[in-house]
Amino acid sequence: MAEAADSPGMTPSPARRWLRRTGALLAGVPLLAGLLQLPAASAQAAGQTSVKDASGAGTVAVAVDSLSPGAPTEGDTLTVSGTVVNNGRQAVTGAHVGLWVGSAFNTRSAIDTAAKNAESLSGDDGSEVGGKYVAKFAKLTPGVAEHFSISVPVDKLDLGEDGVYPLGVALSGQTSARPWEQVLGIQRTFLPWQPEEADTPTRTTVLWPLVSSVHMTAETGSNAQQTPVFLNDDLAGELAPGGRLDQLLSLGKELDVTWVIDPDLLASVDAMTGSYRIRGDGDTTTAGTHQALAKQWLAELQEAVLGKEVVALPFADPDLASLAHNGTGVAGSLSQLKAATDVAATTVETVLHVTPSTDFAWPVDGAVDPSIVKVATSAGADKVIARGDSLAETGDLTYTPSAARPIGGGTTAVVADARLSTGFQGDLTKASTSTLAVQEFLAQSLALNLQTAKQRSVVVAPQRVPTAGQARALATAVTMLQGGTWSQAQQLTAAAKAKPDPGATTKVPSRSAYPSSLRKQELPRSAFEQIAYTQDRLDNFKVILANEARVVTPFGRAMNREMTTSWRGRRSAASSFRQSVQDYLDTLTGQVKLIDKSETKLSGRSATIPVTVQNNLVQGVDHLILRLTSTNPTRLEFSDEPYAEQRVTVSGGHSTTVKFTTSANVNGQTRVIAQLYTEDGQKYGAEVAFDVRVTEITATVMLVIGGGVLLLVLAGFRMYTQRKRAAARETAETAQDGEEGEDGADEADGPADGPEDPERRQTRPDEKSGSGAGAADPEQPSDGTPDTAVESVDPSGTGERVDR
Repeated sequence: MAEAADSPGMTPSPARRWLRRTGALLAGVPLLAGLLQLPAASAQAAGQTSVKDASGAGTVAVAVDSLSPGAPTEGDTLTVSGTVVNNGRQAVTGAHVGLWVGSAFNTRSAIDTAAKNAESLSGDDGSEVGGKYVAKFAKLTPGVAEHFSISVPVDKLDLGEDGVYPLGVALSGQTSARPWEQVLGIQRTFLPWQPEEADTPTRTTVLWPLVSSVHMTAETGSNAQQTPVFLNDDLAGELAPGGRLDQLLSLGKELDVTWVIDPDLLASVDAMTGSYRIRGDGDTTTAGTHQALAKQWLAELQEAVLGKEVVALPFADPDLASLAHNGTGVAGSLSQLKAATDVAATTVETVLHVTPSTDFAWPVDGAVDPSIVKVATSAGADKVIARGDSLAETGDLTYTPSAARPIGGGTTAVVADARLSTGFQGDLTKASTSTLAVQEFLAQSLALNLQTAKQRSVVVAPQRVPTAGQARALATAVTMLQGGTWSQAQQLTAAAKAKPDPGATTKVPSRSAYPSSLRKQELPRSAFEQIAYTQDRLDNFKVILANEARVVTPFGRAMNREMTTSWRGRRSAASSFRQSVQDYLDTLTGQVKLIDKSETKLSGRSATIPVTVQNNLVQGVDHLILRLTSTNPTRLEFSDEPYAEQRVTVSGGHSTTVKFTTSANVNGQTRVIAQLYTEDGQKYGAEVAFDVRVTEITATVMLVIGGGVLLLVLAGFRMYTQRKRAAARETAETAQDGEEGEDGADEADGPADGPEDPERRQTRPDEKSGSGAGAADPEQPSDGTPDTAVESVDPSGTGERVDR
């Protein structure tokens, strides 16, 4: 604490450190030898910088949990609260926490240095305010946290001109091993001091990103509403009270910021307002139940963005750097970016009822090179949000220039301030870390304003997916900034239109200067190749559909999600998502197919071959051509051609059979291939191959068959004539018997006119009983008169047919 720095915010030189250590050693020798006793005051002065741990920090940890107000003005009372913890082995007695104020920093880099050494006991911390403005502790037990709070009027701090002052919160005390007062722990922070309104306040644009990871799949239900299917229920957790997106919305609506929104997030939340499903294990899904949560969040967002500037990123926030470095060599990749850009404005307008700006492209971390700028502007954007640590100043400017820089080709780079944009990273869930981040942000902002009297426009572009803790800290800092005296809010479009500083850097760094840490996280070329393959499959599928929008829209948005920035650092998850999209498309295309056929046998020179097309989709298919091809046209052909084609139309959930007429030239087996094609000649689905066996019918066989048919006809004619003759003869015999009966009746005994028994039949003396040709069988009404003579009982002659 007592050591002097070479310059404000800097550590002592090696020579001075050596002199002090030598002096301390010489002063300690008499004490150890007991030759003399130094006054207590001298011992205290010698020991103030001697209690350190291995890192240079003290043995007592000091945490500043709150500092209010963060940027005080005249008449304010500064209150600093926090905790102290004794991490040593011995109790600390006679301890107190005091505030130390040093000289104002002259540069922004000095603030950087001080922040890096926030807990080191070495440094120029000025003088302690002391007096009654301390927090006293009789004893600090090892491992026990003690709370403190100090309130001091600002005028007691002896602050001078406007500027950023180092504020040290230090604990002093003594131990049994070192029984004199010494600084045992310190936490440095910053105190911005600008009591009056600045003559030229900095115009500050703060981007407030609403971006999330991928939540929706390409799958939809077969119903008319096409119920969406989500990967998981994580989005509901972000929207729930206390969730990340809930807090971003609650905090952002109280600030004057530019909303930067991924339309995919809006589409996903909007899909949750209706019926939706959540993917489970395997092919199972469960019904989503957070419709009310989604509706409430969207309603609040619609209200929050009214009258505010909204910038829409391309749909699903595609990774521009990955596309530039690994995707431009793959056909169709830039078309995906164009499609994502085209749908962005429509999505935002539909969900939020505001018209967004789509002129801005935002590469990851604002890192740019010529290829990234070229890709970013290929889809229509003419402004690229870069960052100062990428498009760094290389000239002699002594101040931070305005954000807008013309970089050629009609493109403007809007360069966000690196220090302000990266100030809220890491774990900010603890109050102490959050407070330090807020104070450093305010310090850098004021230091930037004090660099020059020129009017400048500055942009703050935080990480695109801040945690809830990071968002709270950023909101606290922006609230203080917008309520302060040296800054005023400005929209992003205004910052982009601001007059560029003529001395600012406009040269885009080379591709080799792109950070290797970011390059390692990029999507590989194989990812873009798989996306291109899926797009080709989709293009081949959609042309046969009666209502292609049911498929093209969900798959188009899914392929946008395959390129999202959120896959960085999640290579395995990204690969799984791409594969799931491809697999689902393959499943759908496989619903329209040819039914397998077994071997087909054909007899004769011509016949028909049936082929069945099945459609298991819920919608009809059209514009399909079914081609049947003979692999051996010499044996089997179609109208003198090796193949035949027919157009196919199949309703949803049905199948149809198409018949092809074939001509056989030679006996034998022929391989036939059935294949579906789209109207533009692209193969669709898998082919079906089957064998056709042709049996040729010869002239001799036909002659034998014809002769057999003729014999059957002649035999039938002969039987007919014989029965006709037999019927005629029987009629004649019946008439003769009648005449003989009349003659005998006159001679018979009994009444001449007695009744006749209808079932009693007169038998002639010459008739024989029993079987045989003359057997007396009962006559039927349908029996005709025999037209044939009595058959001979002699053996038949040679070649004579015997009727049986």
